[in-house]
Formats: sequence, structure tokens, C-alpha cells
Amino acid sequence: MATLDSFPPHSMLNETTDEHSGCYHGFFSRVEDTLITNVLRTLGTTGLACYPVGFGCYRINHGNEQHEAALRSYLDRGGNLIDTSANYTDGLSETLAGYVLKDYPRERTIVVTKGGYIQGQNMALAQKHDFPEVVRYQEGLWHCIHPEFLQTQIQLSLDRMQLKKIDVYLLHNPEYFLTEKEHHAGPAPADHEEFYRRVREAFRFLETQVDAGIIGWYGVSSNNFGMPSSEPAMTSVSRCIEEARGLQSGHHFRVVQLPMNLFESGGALEKNNAGRTALEFCDREGIGVLVNRPLNAFYNHRLIRLADFVKPGQQPPGVEALKEILKPLHDIEQRLHTELQAPLAAGGNKGLAATLEEIVPELQSASHWESVAGQHVIRPLHSWLAQCQQRYGRDMRWQAWRQDFIKMVNPLFEDITRHLTSGEQRTSDEVRARLFEAGYPRCNESLSRMAMNVLVHLPGLNCVLNGMRRLKYVADAVGVPELPPVDALTILQNFRRSLETSCFVTG
Repeated sequence: MATLDSFPPHSMLNETTDEHSGCYHGFFSRVEDTLITNVLRTLGTTGLACYPVGFGCYRINHGNEQHEAALRSYLDRGGNLIDTSANYTDGLSETLAGYVLKDYPRERTIVVTKGGYIQGQNMALAQKHDFPEVVRYQEGLWHCIHPEFLQTQIQLSLDRMQLKKIDVYLLHNPEYFLTEKEHHAGPAPADHEEFYRRVREAFRFLETQVDAGIIGWYGVSSNNFGMPSSEPAMTSVSRCIEEARGLQSGHHFRVVQLPMNLFESGGALEKNNAGRTALEFCDREGIGVLVNRPLNAFYNHRLIRLADFVKPGQQPPGVEALKEILKPLHDIEQRLHTELQAPLAAGGNKGLAATLEEIVPELQSASHWESVAGQHVIRPLHSWLAQCQQRYGRDMRWQAWRQDFIKMVNPLFEDITRHLTSGEQRTSDEVRARLFEAGYPRCNESLSRMAMNVLVHLPGLNCVLNGMRRLKYVADAVGVPELPPVDALTILQNFRRSLETSCFVTG
């Protein structure tokens, strides 16, 4: 039975940031539950051969059986590249990766991890050791790529993953140095030089780790590789490789990672590296390219999930559907008001059901619900329950009601999430229409598979990292490389042009 302790602020929203969250499968061609075929690609000039779809470990957590099953399914189907980081779920992502990997031949897998963030356990470590060159970006979020800090991070990653060697180690978003300068009138030319000096010194240290057999290759994961060169915080692949070459001709800087999706295609389209795009430059220089967030796009300050939530074209649920969801809550609240004459959550005889009936229609998406629920719904609800417990705690009727109420609330919040997620299908339908107009061959594939298929077929891109915390998301994604090839670059160019020439409706 649920208790108040098992009712944390975001318990009803655990899966909302998964790449495939809410993905609808029923309308589309069936995904075969078989091993994927051998379509491995060489990761730049590293000599490592990777499957074109990698397992992104951003939100996976040791102890979660669904996450473990999904990772095992990915590996069992022939997937072989796992991307994690020291800060993902405060180290528990690496712990789960290591727990699973011990059951597979080490030579069969490619392990990518990253370091740089100071949060959680790392914050306590940094406050104790006072590492040099820490960027104190905001409360609870610092950043550092100094060798003294990186040395601790590599050892912790090895310990958590029970490994002797990390295949690829990436500096994790080092541009925090530049972004922090933007908060203070923007980075000056001297700041850019200092930034790349820090990158160079990190590379110098990572070369020693390669020599020691602790890592195989290294690189940079940056959210800013695809930015226009006019952006002050843009990070340059060409400048990074300059710094590596300045250390030694046989350097091991051989992998980069950046976000890419239909809406954020700068890595494939922005000529910001000596007249070449990041992908073109990396392809020429033999640098392996991993991309993240293939299905989570940021556009006009809003998150757009590139997935289907209901059958395409299906009308989203309206006010009457919401009332039906909230009716059991309304009934149980009226029971409390009748039996104990207790004031309801919103005061007097106005309860949580009435509040949600007002709030939910104003929300744009499930992610919007996630952002407001904790502060505006869950926290006041906790406070009200505590007050009622203090006042009515000895009354058996209150105790029985409280148990029934808490048992009801979490599933109800999940119903609200599904209600709002279904409403996002209008956006998905528009994305699909624009994708077809941009040149994607008409088909009955899910939007998520089409969006990933575009990326998989971009020249110079080696592996698309996808968040797959459930078995059905693994099944949806691992077969993407076997879809018919598409003219990916032309599709991305046309899709971007459509965004520039006509308004995109986002809900």
C-alpha cells in the first residue's frame, strides 16, 4: 500500500524524459523481435566498430529492473555502444552499465563515458579538495576539466563500471566556461584563448591516460559544436584538433559528441569549421561522431518530442475526457468533506480535482505539467495532508480516507500525463507532414523511427545515441539502420528551410 513517503514530488513523471516517452506503436509496421543484422561502422579512425544506434544512459539507474532489462535487450540484439557519464544519476548510470557489462565479453562492447560536471557526490568531493579552475556556474552546478579533477573522475568511473579500461573518454560540455562568461557581458577573445588552453591541458593529461592503458581514445562532448560561428559560446572541432596536434602528431583525440535532430541540425548544416560543417570536418579528419537527443528537440524555447503518442491524425482528448479522469478524485474529496467537514486542498469545499480541472487545460504538454506539478500541485498537497493529519490524525475515518486518497493520486497523475501526452500528437502530425514535404518517402513508420533514420544516413555520422529505458523503446530503435536509406542531408536542409519560411505550430 502506498504511503506518504512513497509519494515524492516527481513520482508520477519518472519516464517523461525518455527519448521514446509515450511512443505509440499500434498503427505501424511490426518491429521484429530478432537479432539485428551486422551493419557496424568504424568510429572514425579509432578502429572501433560500432552499431549505428547506441544506448544512451542519461537517465538509467542501478536497481531499476526495467532499465537493466532494456540495456540487456540492446546488447542481446547486437547493439554494442554504451554512452554514459560520471554525473548521470549521480554515478548510478555507470554502476548499472558495469553491473550488466560483466555478463558480456568485454571485446564485444564499446564503453563511452564523460567527465566535467560537479554535482551531487562530486560536489562534496570538490568542496573537500578545492580543485583548480572550477567554473562555479550556479548553485549546485559547477564544472571542471582540470587534470586533477579528471584523474578522480576516471578512477571513479572505472570503479563504478568494474572496468580496467575505458574505450572512449570525453570532456563533458567544457563550454560551461564560455557560457558562464556570457552571463558577464560575454566572452572576450582572451576568454576563448583561456578556454582552449584549458582544453589543451586536459588533452595533455588524457594522453598520459592513453599511454597508461587506462583509456583508449578521447574527445569532447559539446552542446555547442553545431552553433553558428558568430555565437560567442560556440565550440570548434577544428580548434580542438589544433590543440591536440599541438601536443603530438600521433594524438588520440578521435571522437566528438553533439546534439542533433530534425530541429537542431547545425552539426550537419552550419559551416563553422574552416568552411565545413562539423560532420564534414570530422569525416575529413577521421574523427568519430556520436549524436545525442535524436528525439528530444528544443525549438522556440520548448521541448518537442519526435514520437507518436496516439494514432496519427487522432483528435486529442478534450475537457470531457479530463473530467472523466478527475471524477474519482472529485468523489473521494466530497466524501472527506461530507464525513469530517474538513476543508479541501484548495480551501473550503474546493479540492484538488477542481484545481486540476482549471490548471491542466492551460498546460502545453506533459513536460510543462512536469515543470509545474512539483511546486504548484505536489508541494501544496503535501502541506495540506500534513495539516489534516495533525488535526484529524486520531480519527479512524481520516486514516482510512488518507490511505484511499494516496493510493488514488499517483495513478491519477499518470493519467493526466497520458492525457497531455496524447494532446501532443498534433505537433507530431505536423512534424510528420513537414518531413514528408522535405523529401522523406511516404510510409507508415513511426515518427521516432523516421527521425532517427534521417540521422543514421547522414554522411560522417557514426552512431545515434538514443535513450531506451524500456524494452519497447529498444525494439523500436535497434532496427532503424535496416530501414530503407534516405537522402538525409537534403531532407534536413529542406526541413530547416520550412521552419524558416513558415510558422511551426507547437501545440
